[in-house]
Amino acid sequence: MGKVVLAAKVSHIPSMYLSEFPGKHFGCRETVIAGHKEIARRARELGADTAVVFDVHWMVNRGYHINAGQHFKGTFTSSEAPHLIQDMSYDHPGCPELAELIATEANLTGVSTTAHNLPGLELQYGTLIPMRYMNMGVPDTQKFKLISIAAWCAWHRLEDSLSFGAAVRRAIEKSDQQVLVLASGSLSHRFCDNRDAEAFLYSWAREFDKQMDLHVAQMWKEGRFKEFCAMLPDYAEHCFGEGKLHDTAMLLGLLGAPTYDTPAEIITEPFASSGTGQINAIFPL
Repeated sequence: MGKVVLAAKVSHIPSMYLSEFPGKHFGCRETVIAGHKEIARRARELGADTAVVFDVHWMVNRGYHINAGQHFKGTFTSSEAPHLIQDMSYDHPGCPELAELIATEANLTGVSTTAHNLPGLELQYGTLIPMRYMNMGVPDTQKFKLISIAAWCAWHRLEDSLSFGAAVRRAIEKSDQQVLVLASGSLSHRFCDNRDAEAFLYSWAREFDKQMDLHVAQMWKEGRFKEFCAMLPDYAEHCFGEGKLHDTAMLLGLLGAPTYDTPAEIITEPFASSGTGQINAIFPL
């Protein structure tokens, strides 16, 4: 029987990749990368063989969509930030069987979902950055199989994403996979203005966003998810939540929110990147 063995909200900032290379930003995101590696270590310790990523860098306008590819291999250059992510290699096995099962389960509950096994359907860096560090240095036979799910849901309702997340969990439990689930996206997402980009690399764009992110992290630590679900739409709107925070809604649905009330474990404390708020946090099951 399948199982969600670990669930987490993680950052995917481009400066993690930049941090690998010699220069003035070398090592600048070591703490964040270490958080990803710790999450992966714990997941493997719990028997995880597959990773499902809710990716807010995959934007869709209609329906819910799953990348059900058999294998993902190539090099990636970001069209958004080619100066930060260029020629980044990746090589991850897929898990089309579980992807199809997720689509079937979601459709049964009225959430229109399609799983696509299409060689030309590329991955976005909201998936590639976390998986880079979570599969890094691991033999091919021990790499997490990967499923990427679109979570920049431009015209969708957050309550549908909650329902979708619940369907993901039901599908996993009907499978034979042991799964790590990742909501890949920021907290607040108000970028600094272009001319201030360098000055705000390690700062929030607004004090309001910083204080809201710190408050949200504290709510998570205290297990106050009923309250958080109630404020989620306003938080997403007023703090420019990345992808309208549909990745977070999916994760909460998978966890059983709003009745979920287990305190989260903050692996990487809230921090800023180019004006946005970031975090790595595990949500115990």
